[in-house]
Amino acid sequence: MSEVQQLKAKDFKSDQEVRWCPGCGDYSIISGVQKTLAEVGVKKENVVFISGIGCSSRFPYYMDTYGMHSIHGRANAIATGVKVANPELDVWVITGDGDGLSIGGNHMIHSLRRNVGLKIILFNNEIYGLTKGQYSPTSPQGLKTKTSPYGSVDAPFDPMQLALGAGATFVARTMDVSPKHMKEVLAVAARHKGAAFVEVWQNCVIFNNDTFKGWTEKAVRDEMTISLVAGEPMIYGKERDKGLKFDHTAIVKCSADEAAVWDPTQESMGQAFLMTQLDKDPSMPRPMGVLRQVTSPTLEELVHDQVDEVTDKRGTGELKDLLYTPDVWEVK
Repeated sequence: MSEVQQLKAKDFKSDQEVRWCPGCGDYSIISGVQKTLAEVGVKKENVVFISGIGCSSRFPYYMDTYGMHSIHGRANAIATGVKVANPELDVWVITGDGDGLSIGGNHMIHSLRRNVGLKIILFNNEIYGLTKGQYSPTSPQGLKTKTSPYGSVDAPFDPMQLALGAGATFVARTMDVSPKHMKEVLAVAARHKGAAFVEVWQNCVIFNNDTFKGWTEKAVRDEMTISLVAGEPMIYGKERDKGLKFDHTAIVKCSADEAAVWDPTQESMGQAFLMTQLDKDPSMPRPMGVLRQVTSPTLEELVHDQVDEVTDKRGTGELKDLLYTPDVWEVK
């Protein structure tokens, strides 16, 4: 992280009018990010937001920081260039399930496997919003949309499984309707050294309203989700009387007293992968919080270490010497 600077959330708000649909979950997310940046302490001039294309990608306009509204699916690639060029910058990627997992899917995978020091927030509303309601890579099978009028036949991505499979050193999930939880997760992500992937369940009130209602509505949230906290028992329920534990290659329900302690710092991704399987079982709570948090050398560190090593051995060199080598030829 950059040098600490005492700022407030309002210091990160630009003078641009925020224009999302009334009730859109994006308002909650941008508020959470602004509060998080103020809390963790950053130099505003060292913060960069890179976005692709989509409703979420208006984000850089609304932040009083450096930023770029780039092209469809390429936010991770551009952000990688920014971070490698200047590792001192705090680089955030703002993307959606369409932008980041369809045309941008390969860029997402490779930025995670390379452990580029980016903070990636994936707004997941299981639909294309900006282009008016087509099914996306995370849309459930059977969803009827403008491009799947009889129901989507595609098997959807699970963003957390994708991130874990790519070897991400930080994987987490939160929701737009739980601002306190979201800010806690974003704060941990902001302090992480390496690629931090955060999926945010975000409601699209126009094209896919209430898609997460069965888990996120206040009346059912305590029973239908579990907040994973490092070093604490896996307990959930309105009365905090239910728990989860590991049983060989499965996660099973148990009493709160029997609940296993959650540890996202394990190098093995076995338990984190098991946790993502809960999404497929309607009788189990869906996991929220940090699933994985480990340390590993970052791409920007390795690149600059290599440059320094070669420079020490061969000197700084001259551009003209590079241009006029024996490999240069003249076409007549």
